[in-house]
Amino acid sequence: MKEIRGGITAPLGFLAAGIHVGIKKASVPDLALVVSLQEGPIAGVFTKNRVAAAPVLLDRLHLRQRIGRAIIINSGNANACTGAMGLTDAEEMAGLVARGVGTAPHSVFVGSTGVIGQPLPMACLRRGIPTLVKRLRRSGGAEAAKAILTTDTKAKQVALRTRIAGRRVTVGGMAKGSGMIHPDLATMLAYLTTDAAIQQRTLQRALLAAVTRSFNCISIDGDTSTNDTVLCLANGMAGAPVLRAGSPEFALFQRLLDHACFSLAMQVCRDGEGVTKVVEVVVTGARTQANARQVAKTIATSNLVKTALFGEDANWGRIMAAIGRSGVRIDPNKLELAFEGIPIVKEGTSLGSLAERRIARIMRRKEFTVTVHLGQGQAAARLWTTDLSYDYVRINATYRS
Repeated sequence: MKEIRGGITAPLGFLAAGIHVGIKKASVPDLALVVSLQEGPIAGVFTKNRVAAAPVLLDRLHLRQRIGRAIIINSGNANACTGAMGLTDAEEMAGLVARGVGTAPHSVFVGSTGVIGQPLPMACLRRGIPTLVKRLRRSGGAEAAKAILTTDTKAKQVALRTRIAGRRVTVGGMAKGSGMIHPDLATMLAYLTTDAAIQQRTLQRALLAAVTRSFNCISIDGDTSTNDTVLCLANGMAGAPVLRAGSPEFALFQRLLDHACFSLAMQVCRDGEGVTKVVEVVVTGARTQANARQVAKTIATSNLVKTALFGEDANWGRIMAAIGRSGVRIDPNKLELAFEGIPIVKEGTSLGSLAERRIARIMRRKEFTVTVHLGQGQAAARLWTTDLSYDYVRINATYRS
């Protein structure tokens, strides 16, 4: 597997563009388009938030056709909590793109991100989409990645390539996400493309597995949003045989997709709002994976743990308290806790001030691992979390202004 340049347009047969159409006040890109030269299977994973935005509702309907050709995304406006008009506007966005690239509206998928509750400025989109279509090109991936950002400080892109059945197969992608990030998706849009040949059901299976191991393993602030979407569009233009579930070739593709999703997920973590630390939380020795994940999630979302990470305070007692309130039955006398492999708790008891001083030095790092052993079984889970800083409060206190 090789990392290459090109982002979402690195796979064969994909074009992209990003422009400013006036949704955002500042003159920065706010509308992106990704188009495949030929239609193909598309897979999608969406927010579990019951207050789902209009683009999510539309994409779920379009996904029933299992075919995709284009993805249009705006930033600066979520088109959420906008009622019937919001759905009509999302449908019009798809229709405008469909006419521009010569495809059926149901093969166009729509994404929106930004402030909730405001109607889309459709006049801007009606003017802008034809211009955006004319700007499509192979080198347009970087500007598309910039056009989907909100509070992000940098664009998030990935492109990976490997050989499958003697042909070069590529997965490319872009994402936005900085705040409201939590397992079961987050305030995050992620779009992936591939020139692999694959059936839609097989692609859906692969994407679900990749999302479970990546985007659903990160938490910045414990919130999920109305617009969360991950889409993967395939066009088969690499010329490789159709991937069959369970085959060695499919396993290679799954690895490629897993790595692409994980790369984007970690870029989201590192660009989290106000983030200064990214911490891997590993829970081992659980009775079940669900128990391990519940303990990890409780630690990862604890504001007391997250503020201790920001303050570089070796207050490991906050982690122990989070374990105890996770809802998982545990034996306190079997608990073990370590930072970067250095133990601080054994059999539920502190190992003393020397160990604490060593841990204090570890907490000065930008990234490190916290490991909890429950002493109950063989199951394990891992999540990635971040600290909670002054800047996070500042950014979100003034988000709409």
